[in-house]
Amino acid sequence: MLMRNTTAALLALTAAIACASAQDFQIVRVGSVAGSAIEQLKPKTILFDDHRLDEATDKGAFIHFEEWANTKPIQQKFLSIFPNFKEGTIHRIIDGSKKEVKDALQLYITEARFMLSRPASAIDLKSYAKLAFIQNIDPSIKHEIIMPSDISVLKDERSSNIKNPDRPWCDGAGVTACIRSRYKLEGKLPIGVAIANKLRDSERKLSDTIEFESELRLLPTADVDEEGLKQLTGLDTPVTGVLEQNMFYVNQVMRFGKLLAVFQPSPANAKQSIATVMIVLAVSSSTLETQKKYQSVPVLRNLVPSQVLLGNSSFNTGNSISSGLPNYVRNQIKAIAGILERG
Repeated sequence: MLMRNTTAALLALTAAIACASAQDFQIVRVGSVAGSAIEQLKPKTILFDDHRLDEATDKGAFIHFEEWANTKPIQQKFLSIFPNFKEGTIHRIIDGSKKEVKDALQLYITEARFMLSRPASAIDLKSYAKLAFIQNIDPSIKHEIIMPSDISVLKDERSSNIKNPDRPWCDGAGVTACIRSRYKLEGKLPIGVAIANKLRDSERKLSDTIEFESELRLLPTADVDEEGLKQLTGLDTPVTGVLEQNMFYVNQVMRFGKLLAVFQPSPANAKQSIATVMIVLAVSSSTLETQKKYQSVPVLRNLVPSQVLLGNSSFNTGNSISSGLPNYVRNQIKAIAGILERG
């Protein structure tokens, strides 16, 4: 018991330090992270772009998967949940019968870049490719290590499209941890979920808890496409390491997520390094298009999914997932930057 309490206290202290460090970093929005001059990057500054045209609406916030694949092939290559991923199918009840329909996806994509005050060669990514790294990013989300045989993709038919054809999830070179995560919605959102469920009749009910599973992977040298990654980041210096988190199962709302962090020496100062962090979250188009059902109920008019996901609803609260994707992703990146800067 003493050991457990001590470990919990140490984790809490580490998380508090991470939050304090994260607060030192400031987000600066730019039109293009990859296209920004390296001289724009100052210490404790994060260049950030989530492609939104208007923070009060959803304009530019989401891009259809097919459009993304056609217009951003380099991003699609590296940021899809696996390289050859394509939209699959799901089953829906239509006119009283079960039918197979296309699972059209829309993506929320963020790009960020920050400077670290030590050479890229001095960053030991193995020390970050662990459960503790994920735990310290957002203390509101609870994580545990699981075995590859326990992952939900093997059991939930909705996730059949997310099975990696190249290798089983949580298996293969470079995988360092298989993680199950759990986040209970905060503030008024659980009440909104309960009310929304009354409108869903026989549909799959919403949960007030988001559960997801992911793998942490440190790319082996043989798997690093250096020239492709240079195109992705816009930096023409050697790639010294790549860390990724592949979120291959989510119980609701999202289909998959991916975090990719690429480390390179600074072209301006050999004693500094540059981290480019990109996050992709895939949401079902049917979820984003669910508006009329909620708008017809006065108490739920602010629970339109696209508004909640973007943090533009009175139901949004806090600094984690319940605050909306833009705020959540910003806080994630600031926390990551703080942890990496401390070394």
